[in-house]
Amino acid sequence: MILRTFGWSFGVTGLGLVAALALGGPGALALVAILAVLEISLSFDNAVVNARVIERMSRFWQRMFLTAGIVIAVFGMRLAFPLLIVGVTAHLSPGEAIGLALNDPAEYGRRLHEAHPLIAAFGGMFLLMIFLDFVFEEREFAWLAWLERPLAKIGKLDQLSVVVALAVLLSATSVAASEPGGVLGAGVLGIVTYLLVNSLGKLFEAGGADSDDAGTVDSSAGRTVGNAVGRAGFFLFLYLEVLDASFSFDGVVGAFAISDDLLVIALGLGIGAMYIRSLTIFLVRRGTLNEYVYLEHGAHWAIGVLAAIMLIGLGHDVPEIVTGLIGLAFIGTAMLSSTLRNRRVAGAAGDGQDLARGTVLAGAPASSADPVGTLNTGTPGRN
Repeated sequence: MILRTFGWSFGVTGLGLVAALALGGPGALALVAILAVLEISLSFDNAVVNARVIERMSRFWQRMFLTAGIVIAVFGMRLAFPLLIVGVTAHLSPGEAIGLALNDPAEYGRRLHEAHPLIAAFGGMFLLMIFLDFVFEEREFAWLAWLERPLAKIGKLDQLSVVVALAVLLSATSVAASEPGGVLGAGVLGIVTYLLVNSLGKLFEAGGADSDDAGTVDSSAGRTVGNAVGRAGFFLFLYLEVLDASFSFDGVVGAFAISDDLLVIALGLGIGAMYIRSLTIFLVRRGTLNEYVYLEHGAHWAIGVLAAIMLIGLGHDVPEIVTGLIGLAFIGTAMLSSTLRNRRVAGAAGDGQDLARGTVLAGAPASSADPVGTLNTGTPGRN
């Protein structure tokens, strides 16, 4: 199971580390390893949220997420997209942006850092919408019940998440942004992107469900595979890619604090992105989210905190280590809470079975064929 799920990640790690050693020696190898760990720690909650979406997708789109998706994640979001951002904000052609990244990586990093407020506003609002839609919806289980249940009640108000997101954006822009106009536009674009992609995914998924409600069964795992195919699967796939981009923005910008070599950054973040995808598939195939019921809650609270950090980053620098540790803390606490709950449930079930067994034994007639019943009813038993 481990080798089948993480095999490609192990292979990419080996190739990436060998390439780093060839490019820059042991120093580059160490930087690639550090960047990979940074990416995994920053995006672990991304894997948990991805897993819940992946469950709704067909096997074909799950494979697309692991193949074409990783190409988009590594070369698109972590290599090409930063070049596009620098080109747009610095008024450079694609060729000039690539030349700047290869010939003057320090200046490229500075230009990318200047564009950080726009990136943070877009990604922060996209992630905030994910968090708000989660906490404003009533669910079977509540982790932070004292907070989640009241939020679910007020979440019955129509479009409350959009209203709250816009209010947060206006507040953050007026307080922290040095150029409010551009930041406000990027934040609104993040909200619109979320609403568009999420709504289209749900629309086409509902259409597919009408024709095939049951989905299919994965014979290797014994679990039901989602029935989102065609356009529904495509828009869920697109949703995951935008979600991945939102998580990767801060990592890409922060990576320049560790290295200014574009190829080293791409290798390190690419290895990390590969592990996040493998971890997502692992969570789906093991049914981890159904077993640890608070894990999804912890991931969404981590996403909410990450969105807040990105908005704080409009005017202040927040170290990436802080972001990574906060996310891991939420995930770890949710996992621990789920484990304790499972033990309580198992203990209660065991007590109930013992009570039921005792009741049956106490009322059972004594007979030679039932020596246990004879002993429990007070009739002299056999030695």
